[in-house]
Amino acid sequence: MEFLDRISQSLNKLLVYIAGGFMVGMVLLTCADIFLRGVWVPITGSVELVGLFSSVVAAFSLGYTQLRRGHISVDLVVSFFPERVRRVLDSVNSLVCVIFFAWAAWRMSEWSMILRQTGELTETLRIIYYPFSYGVALGC
Repeated sequence: MEFLDRISQSLNKLLVYIAGGFMVGMVLLTCADIFLRGVWVPITGSVELVGLFSSVVAAFSLGYTQLRRGHISVDLVVSFFPERVRRVLDSVNSLVCVIFFAWAAWRMSEWSMILRQTGELTETLRIIYYPFSYGVALGC
């Protein structure tokens, strides 16, 4: 079990570093686009790139945030329950989340296969979609 935890932590750390790189890219691209829009001409396709990059940032940071228990939870009502009931509710919540994200990863993988087969491209820059949707499936 410890071996799997180390693999999970290493993979999630790698993914969050990649997400951070894409986040820096989004910031730099947005700042450059704002500057160039005021000075000369906007960067063509910047909205597309920010959209694609944000999908990677959101998906790749999910696992790391879960490992760090960084998600927001409101336990106003649950805090009054006995410890045993809270543990059961936490287990049920975790099970529901596992089922949901497994389903989301499966459906995103199917969607990515369709995008790959059809050769779907972005409107302006003609970038292929499927690597980004596979990335979202991996993040899930």
